[in-house]
Amino acid sequence: MGQAVNEETALSARITRVPFRIVLASILGLWLCYFLLITLRGSVVDLPMQGELVWRRGVVCLAGAAITLLLWLVIRLVEARPLAVKIAVALIAALPASLAIAQVNRVMFDAVQDQVAKKIGEDQGVAIYRDDAGNLLVDVPAVAPVALDQRAGDQGASEAGSVAPPRTLVLAPAPTGMDRWQQLTDIALGRYFLLLAWAALYLALLAGAQAQAAQRREERFRTAAKAAELRSLRYQVNPHFLFNALNSLSALVMTGRADRAEEMIQTLSAFYRHSLADDPTADLPLADEFDLQRHYLEIETTRFPDRLRTRLELPDDLSGYRVPGMILQPLVENSVKYGVSASRRPVTVTISAREEYGRLVLTVTDDGPGKAGAASGFGIGLANVRDRLMARFGEQASIVSGATLDGYETQLRLPLVTHG
Repeated sequence: MGQAVNEETALSARITRVPFRIVLASILGLWLCYFLLITLRGSVVDLPMQGELVWRRGVVCLAGAAITLLLWLVIRLVEARPLAVKIAVALIAALPASLAIAQVNRVMFDAVQDQVAKKIGEDQGVAIYRDDAGNLLVDVPAVAPVALDQRAGDQGASEAGSVAPPRTLVLAPAPTGMDRWQQLTDIALGRYFLLLAWAALYLALLAGAQAQAAQRREERFRTAAKAAELRSLRYQVNPHFLFNALNSLSALVMTGRADRAEEMIQTLSAFYRHSLADDPTADLPLADEFDLQRHYLEIETTRFPDRLRTRLELPDDLSGYRVPGMILQPLVENSVKYGVSASRRPVTVTISAREEYGRLVLTVTDDGPGKAGAASGFGIGLANVRDRLMARFGEQASIVSGATLDGYETQLRLPLVTHG
């Protein structure tokens, strides 16, 4: 049993996915945020050639989004595995992904790097360029001191100055293979943590989706269990009633009252045709429930033609409210069994409905021997009704039963249900 539950849980985890639109939105949102932040940073530090840099940066971000999508496909392969496995896969798979993004970044910006340096040099009044060997150089002009020649006997002075040739400085030597690798690694590390941040977000989204799926499964199981309980409780009513009806039918046959027996068979047939047509877990309109009890009382009237009187009081404005099917059956049956059958005088069984403080109040009363009813009325019938109300409405419904001054009464208070 435990293995089956584990297999079902694993299967449910495998089929629980974060919707692709959410995955795509998270990836695009991540790289859009990165693009905006880097562009803002470039504006703050006043980098030259912003137009040239922006479109290249956009290409890098698009490539980053595509590579992140590939990272998602890799993580998706282990979505049904434990969290530790998913984290390990994310940590490992993000390494080549970050190197790929760093490589795209270098390809896009290497071509413009020298132009940016040259532009910065022009703004500063110096020449920055790269020689054939790949060294980044800067020419700094040098001005010699002013020489003053004074000749003996002259009344004035003459100025003569000379300008020295510019000095060439090496800003950065030509990069070696190791330098390129270090640069690539430095860029990749930044992108690596960016990818890990997205992976953490995705795993959080996945955990949320799986938690919601588990909650939905639990709700379905709870609903199925509740339906099974309601079905079981409802099915308890039918055999008990059928047993009593067949006993009554047998008594009519044995006493030679064939006409009454035939009438009872027809009424019994109509009752079961009505009661079995509905889903045992579904609610019925109150008018249908009253019709069911009317059929039942007609059957019992065949048994007790001189002692059973009936009265059904259902206001038209309440007939559409829904109640559990045959919820009144055990109560009416108790009234017949402990009120009519135990009395030698006529007994009136009354079924009534009213609305009170936003609740539906159903009452079954009889004016038979109330003490006998009180002593015997807390058996299977009332327990069944109480359990069905608890399974269907929980604490929103209640049942009160007991002897009155002139008989016995059972009262149900239910929520006003208009559908279901």
